[in-house]
Amino acid sequence: MNRNELRKADINLMVVFETLMLERNVTRAAEKLFLGQPTISSALNRLRTILNDPLFIRVGHRMEPTARAEDIFRHLKPALDALSVALSLTRDFDPAVSTMTFRIGLSDDVEFGLLPPALRTLRQEAPNVVFVVQHVDYWRIPDLLASGDITVGISQTRGLPANAKRKLLRHIQPSVLRADASATPLTLDEYCARPHVLVSHTANVSGYADEWLADIGRTRQVVLSVPQYSALPALLAGTDLIASLPDYTADAMAASGLLFKEPFPFKTPTLDLSMVWLSHVDSDPAERWLRSRLEALMSERPAT
Repeated sequence: MNRNELRKADINLMVVFETLMLERNVTRAAEKLFLGQPTISSALNRLRTILNDPLFIRVGHRMEPTARAEDIFRHLKPALDALSVALSLTRDFDPAVSTMTFRIGLSDDVEFGLLPPALRTLRQEAPNVVFVVQHVDYWRIPDLLASGDITVGISQTRGLPANAKRKLLRHIQPSVLRADASATPLTLDEYCARPHVLVSHTANVSGYADEWLADIGRTRQVVLSVPQYSALPALLAGTDLIASLPDYTADAMAASGLLFKEPFPFKTPTLDLSMVWLSHVDSDPAERWLRSRLEALMSERPAT
């Protein structure tokens, strides 16, 4: 291998190339790198000269990579990951003085139920750090991790890539939330008879609870489907509607004293909440600090 070829390389240009490969759009690449569009366009022209290839061909509103661009990217991405790891090992991380920006993916239930108390502690320990939170679910986590839009995600997980690492944070206990107080929890018959609100990010009217009920030969009536948990307190207030949701989200909503949490009226399978990240950030001091604090503050064990 001729190391002299590296003298032609500009790491900043390689980062622009990687971002263009992921975004396939100059405007989005500029936004992600906090640069102007003219800067990205100029960098692309330089890349085309250095790599002796058009690299991208415009197809509608997208920029489709050439065969050579695909081949270069296949070798370049792991090299950039390795370089990022190597550089991270040269610095320590002090949360008390750091001004870093962390990009975190949280499912809606975690954002509502677990983020607020965790953030209060994180703000005390790292007052100048910026946290950017994106919505994730088990479908979106792999793509957002691969693109670098997030470096760590907390959600239920399925089908993770081979270079992903996973840490179980807690077992989710499904709970029922209602606005009408009662000295006794709902029976199974009452649960099935009451009108339900379902939280579905994909606009479905059937969820986990319907699958579990079907297993025991029962059904329920979903009369409203909404895309996020934060809408539930206002929707349930003053009605006979009930909702099924994770225990930690129900606890946060019931803390106001206007809603009431109770256990499910039948046995349910175990659901897991996990933290996921890619192996190339495994040893980064800043990311390790972030993961350790998220684990301590959002897992079932008491925070330390």
